[in-house]
Amino acid sequence: QVQLVESGGGLVQAGGSLRLSCAASGSISSLNVMGWYRQAPGKQRELVAIIRSGGTTNYADSVKGRFTISRDNAKNTVYLQMNSLKPEDTAVYYCYYGSIVVVWGRGTLVTVSS
Repeated sequence: QVQLVESGGGLVQAGGSLRLSCAASGSISSLNVMGWYRQAPGKQRELVAIIRSGGTTNYADSVKGRFTISRDNAKNTVYLQMNSLKPEDTAVYYCYYGSIVVVWGRGTLVTVSS
């Protein structure tokens, strides 16, 4: 079983920065994908960014150049550095872990005020 613990959400003004963290514990596979999805009110959950255990990444077009995903494999932790935040980035951000199983975090709220 895999558990995910997220941290780092909060309230920030437009143009500001936040850093999200997600620590995985339990039966972690050496080959996995970790990342972040988000869900804004009234909208479907969407991909923000993912990073594979080998280090390759994918980003949503809407965050390219502003967000950076990274991971520390020794700590089984994934990070999302969010810069130049916009009000449309306001959402609940969910950590994602995928290998043989898919696990979601509980979510952390990011609110960007204009």
